[in-house]
Amino acid sequence: LTHTITMPSSTSSSSRSSSEKDNGGGDMVLENKEAENRYYENQDRYREEQDPEKGSYRSQESVEVVEVANFREKEKIKREKSIYSWSFGRSDISKHLAKACIAEGIGCFFLILICVGSANSRILVALTTGVTHLQALYWIGISISFGIGCAGIIHILSETSGGHINPAVTLALFVDRRISFIHCLFYIIAQFLGGFLGAGILYGVGNHGNLTTDIYGGNSFDADDINFIQAFFIELFGTMFLVLVVFSTIDIRRGHEPSFLQPLAIGFAILVLHIWMIPYTNCAINPVRGSVWNIVIGKADEQIFIFLLAPLCGGALAVPLYNLVFK
Repeated sequence: LTHTITMPSSTSSSSRSSSEKDNGGGDMVLENKEAENRYYENQDRYREEQDPEKGSYRSQESVEVVEVANFREKEKIKREKSIYSWSFGRSDISKHLAKACIAEGIGCFFLILICVGSANSRILVALTTGVTHLQALYWIGISISFGIGCAGIIHILSETSGGHINPAVTLALFVDRRISFIHCLFYIIAQFLGGFLGAGILYGVGNHGNLTTDIYGGNSFDADDINFIQAFFIELFGTMFLVLVVFSTIDIRRGHEPSFLQPLAIGFAILVLHIWMIPYTNCAINPVRGSVWNIVIGKADEQIFIFLLAPLCGGALAVPLYNLVFK
């Protein structure tokens, strides 16, 4: 071997005896331990010199770790400063986008089938029909169904598509330059398709055509109570609040790790909004929820434009508000 590693020789018996008398052999043990550590370090260094492939692999591995760390740091800085650029998104067309769109369609399918279906519950209808003072139980029951139901749907979809299930949220993310135009367009198409499918199945399997009650789960407002402008701004401000909650839960500067807490926070926001808005507009805050069920059950009229446009405007206006005030 070109490198001969030898352990340090022991001290003489006389010096050893004197050292032990001074400190009980503590210095000797410490010196031997340091020598042993140097020995193993020299052995590792020698093996790397004799095995270039192993040494180069370790070097390459360390470089890759540094590159990944640098990339993550750049992405963090980019998100913190909101350095986004408008993109048409031709490169986004991929298998992953297809899976994400299918997920959004499934999410809106369950949104209409389960959450809107809760507004048609025969139990709730029987509970409140003819009993005015129990009407609040009907509203609170629907609010809980929408809040917890949406939280569950968002949690299911979060890893695949981000769990938008709302064209207003998707448009807000596009306005904030977080997603491309293609991404936004395909998501919204998938959301409406899934919503119509859910509405059709809900209407068919629930025999909702036979319901002889005014409680049908659609979105509308009484023109004797509020006018078009008031209904529009109620939906606009409600959606604005929802999008602000969404943006705060995905803001990495706040140190939130992805977990069930983000969908839960959004679900509670939806629950509170329903308690406030159901007496006025039945709370759409979502163009899919505010239109597809009314169309399928044949109750779409000029009011449907409020439930289509107001949530989109509220979502878009929430973006500059969040960036200027809360970011």
